[in-house]
Amino acid sequence: MPNIPSAAAGLGRTLLAARPPAFQLVTVLGWQVLAAGLGFWLIGAVLGWEETITAAAVAFVLLVMAAAFVIGSTSYGVVMDLAKTRVEVGEMAVGSISVSNTSDRALLPASIELPVGAGTASFAVPRLKPDDVHEDLFTIPTAVRSVITVGPVRSVRADPLRLLSRHVTLTDATDLYVHPRTVSLSGSAEGLIRDLEGLPTTNLSNADVSFHALRDYVPGDDRRHIHWKTTARTGKLMVRQFEETRRSHLAMALSTNLDEYVSEEDLELAISAAASIGKQAIREQREVSMLTQDGRLRTDTARILLDGMTRLAGESSRVTATDVARLTGDAVPNASVMFFVVGTAVTSAQLRTAAASAPPGVRCFAVRCHTGAALDRRAIGDLTVLTLGELTELPRLLVKAVA
Repeated sequence: MPNIPSAAAGLGRTLLAARPPAFQLVTVLGWQVLAAGLGFWLIGAVLGWEETITAAAVAFVLLVMAAAFVIGSTSYGVVMDLAKTRVEVGEMAVGSISVSNTSDRALLPASIELPVGAGTASFAVPRLKPDDVHEDLFTIPTAVRSVITVGPVRSVRADPLRLLSRHVTLTDATDLYVHPRTVSLSGSAEGLIRDLEGLPTTNLSNADVSFHALRDYVPGDDRRHIHWKTTARTGKLMVRQFEETRRSHLAMALSTNLDEYVSEEDLELAISAAASIGKQAIREQREVSMLTQDGRLRTDTARILLDGMTRLAGESSRVTATDVARLTGDAVPNASVMFFVVGTAVTSAQLRTAAASAPPGVRCFAVRCHTGAALDRRAIGDLTVLTLGELTELPRLLVKAVA
């Protein structure tokens, strides 16, 4: 059976949103006063009660007086500025609102509103003479990783009783990215992402950086690869044969499946650890690929990577860390180093399966995240399993991984 109160509330919100713009000026209290005035007038007209007719007149006079406060144009010039549109969790975001009088007459005191996420901040604007400027500073707490919509700034013109209220949008909205916490890995990550010169594979190529052998020239070969000294010695054209090399490419499989973590704090730790490793690799101009249950993240720059990780949401899923590892192995067949960043609910058997999905010759690491856990390093076959309990310990853990 449908929930009648909830349905009625939803219908009420829908009707309020669909009302004409002029009706949107009337507040809840304004509608109540208008309804009371109409009710008093109807009672007075039917029963002939002068008292109720007088009460109705008072209600209508209040509404007319309220209209005088909201009628007219807004002559404010407003500039909203965020010092930084990208901060880390825990870092205070600071901004300012500058309000100027762009008219040729003085403006009465007013108020402006600044929506910040689900909340709204209100600022009082004093009486401004022509060309006067009033500035307010504000701070936004960033306790959790998120994308916070700041703005648009809007002016609020209302009567003292708040029967009518008029909102005028004065600026555009701005997105504030609260990135996951990261730690610097400069120096400590050295040696993890190897193969700067490439690791040879068994695949032969006619054009690469790793020289392998010489062979007879065949029509269609690039003449730039002819080895002239050997050709002069043997009397027949000889060309260089190369081996394909595996470029330095970090692949990362990050599980966002909440079922694989003890708590949401552990998931945040995993996201921060993955962000720290990916950010460092990009700064070292290495190629990075990162996949989660939601798909592949863009890794063009460190900022783009962190923006994408800011939008990650943990949720229960049928797609496990092993599935993400397999998808990563298929999507990045040329990886040189692969990380599996998971929760402690992922078993050793699952980690072995994840490592088996990596391309041959790839060095694999698993980082198991559990807040408060002691640093640990152990091996499951060729897979190095690391346990991380605090983000600040990640540099030391990575040094331990290659010890």
